[in-house]
Amino acid sequence: MAGAETIRIVTEELAPYNYTEKGVLTGFSTEIVQAILKDIKIEGKFQSMPWARAYESAINNENVLIYSIGRTQQREKLFKWIGPIAPASDYLFAYTGHDIKIRQLADAKKYQTGSVNTDVGEQFLESQGFIKGKNLQSSVKYQLNYEKLKLGRIDLWVMNEMAAYHLVRQSGDDPAKTLVKVYKLDLSENGYFMAFGQKTSDKLVNRFRQGMENIKKNGTFDTIKKKWNSSEIN
Repeated sequence: MAGAETIRIVTEELAPYNYTEKGVLTGFSTEIVQAILKDIKIEGKFQSMPWARAYESAINNENVLIYSIGRTQQREKLFKWIGPIAPASDYLFAYTGHDIKIRQLADAKKYQTGSVNTDVGEQFLESQGFIKGKNLQSSVKYQLNYEKLKLGRIDLWVMNEMAAYHLVRQSGDDPAKTLVKVYKLDLSENGYFMAFGQKTSDKLVNRFRQGMENIKKNGTFDTIKKKWNSSEIN
């Protein structure tokens, strides 16, 4: 396909939403995007990369779709939004056995918090006065933050709940025994979205919005939701 009929699609490794398994990009959100592409008859070239790179690619280039992206006030005017495509809840997590009490967000500033470069949690905490290198430790991979938390190199971990639990299980641990939610963050309460940067035409964006509507009406969305489950995707 030529022109807008073939688009770049960028994402990151954030299981179970989007992740690479045996060399193939999969996940709940990935299957939603694939279903929309099929419905609207557009081809997509998928690429998984560090979040900061994916984020900049979508903002600065025409016809680059990014997912799964939290929709925040800070990001609202940078993108043209499609969705939501998946639920999302975000927390500050501590490691079990560490006596950390957070009554208001400012209380967390005296601790070291692990984040991922340019992700929704990091952007939010920076907007609230957290500073990289002082009380915010930025990584390029979510896995690194869990390892730091276990080793006591950070005190708190800003993370999506479902992704945190999935990552911990993949590490061979039981999240019920290792993670404690110490503070709920109002970051992605409307869920995760797909989005294009402002350089992409409204015509293309509206095709994706129509595709999203179509797969909800014809039952495809619910079929994918049931496949990925259950208690995690609700």
